Amino acid sequence: MGAHGSSLDEVLAEDMHHWYNKFMRESPSGLITLFELKTMLQMQGMTEEANGYVDQVFFTFDMDGDGYIDFVEYIAAVSLLLKGEINQKLKWYFKLFDQDGNGKIDRDEMETIFKAIQDITRSYDIPPDDIVSLIYERIDVNNEGELTLEEFITGAKEHPDIMEMLTKMMDLTHVLEIIVNGQKKKE
Repeated sequence: MGAHGSSLDEVLAEDMHHWYNKFMRESPSGLITLFELKTMLQMQGMTEEANGYVDQVFFTFDMDGDGYIDFVEYIAAVSLLLKGEINQKLKWYFKLFDQDGNGKIDRDEMETIFKAIQDITRSYDIPPDDIVSLIYERIDVNNEGELTLEEFITGAKEHPDIMEMLTKMMDLTHVLEIIVNGQKKKE
């Protein structure tokens, strides 16, 4: 499971023509719908939280809000996740956590995303409520129970351990590999 980096580095080194061919092979229409994304990720039988997480990921990648991820959005998402600056990634994480779009993240929103990630990755090392408590204890300096974008970015940057935990938990390398490489069955 730890060998994700090398194959994605190779994928990034490929030219746009090759990326485009892979994208079109997986999605001949040139567009990926939410249903197709869930099919690619083999989401059948996942919890409601996991399904909600994939919905949220899809809608953050669907930058123009048309209900599809096109090639440009796909490449933008890949670039952001793999090569984006810290601020760009933190803004994307924030948007993913802010499920109701009110410009603030509350504990429930964050815990829901972490539960969903654990359901998808099947990695249950630390209970989501423990992660959320630690983040809010360190970052929510006003003790409001909500984080603004500014608080979230500043807090994550000021606490390397939280930044590392967010980066590790929010790593969508496995999702990108499935999209790029298709649904190859392990033999």
